[in-house]
Amino acid sequence: MVLGGGESGTGAAVLGKKEGYEVFVSDQGPIKEAYKNVLIQTGIDWEEGGHTTDRLLEADLCVKSPGIPDSAPLLVAMREAGIPIISEIEFGSWFTTATLIAITGSNGKTTTALLTYHLLKEGGLDVGLGGNIGDSFALKVVREPHKYYVLEVSSFQLDGIRRFHPHIAVITNITPDHLDRYQNTMELYIRAKLRIFENQTQEDHLIYDLDDPVLSRWITPGEIRPQTWPFSLEQSLSKGACVEKSEIKIRTDNNLFEMNTDSLALEGLHNVKNTMAAATVARLLGIRKESIRQSVANFQGVPHRLEKVLNT
Repeated sequence: MVLGGGESGTGAAVLGKKEGYEVFVSDQGPIKEAYKNVLIQTGIDWEEGGHTTDRLLEADLCVKSPGIPDSAPLLVAMREAGIPIISEIEFGSWFTTATLIAITGSNGKTTTALLTYHLLKEGGLDVGLGGNIGDSFALKVVREPHKYYVLEVSSFQLDGIRRFHPHIAVITNITPDHLDRYQNTMELYIRAKLRIFENQTQEDHLIYDLDDPVLSRWITPGEIRPQTWPFSLEQSLSKGACVEKSEIKIRTDNNLFEMNTDSLALEGLHNVKNTMAAATVARLLGIRKESIRQSVANFQGVPHRLEKVLNT
């Protein structure tokens, strides 16, 4: 059973149908015509404008859209009935062997995800982009199989994971946001974001902003399983990424990569941080240094985000 007939729910439904599930999509509100057409063409049963509760409580598995809070009465009833409830990114991860790069954060995650995708694609990897950007991850798994996926993920999506396991996780920062979904408690929101690395192993990597007071307090290298790669504008680092005299320096596995901040297409100190995070991902995946420099210099950025309108 799929709760929600939007981008996430439709993607999960199409993937479920492909994998042999009997799929039913239910939405409390109206389903957009574009998504209805996909469901009809795929032969998936659906309802809108309300839930047939008795039918839904017969489900073996529920994939819920991230916009639906866990406190929704139907979800409470499903948990009481013993029905597992997961997110679409969790469901999608069950049916791919691709290497996952997952990026979250209160701010900057979209730019960082797009830049990371750009660096990897220009560097020659077979990579797809999904999650909160464009098509849902589940739909990408069905329609565009890749060896790598860059995923922008939200705390709402991470709430519903069980085995979701990115090889590289990036946390750009954590500031108060969406606290109404977390009982107005910052700690619950932080813990939701940090779930991005809960299934990682010693073979995996976590990239995070050391300058962020929340992350520097909650992440202690050596006390978590993944290898940690901090980035900072305020400190010189012997491991990870930092800025020294207008030079970005990224140190990974005794290998130094340098790039002048003047060469970045994106402006602003926050985008220096986004660039350090994305470039660290690229170096961990073996992208050539010169390819990274060229790709960073020609990256167009996210539309309507800090764009130049006039040279004076």
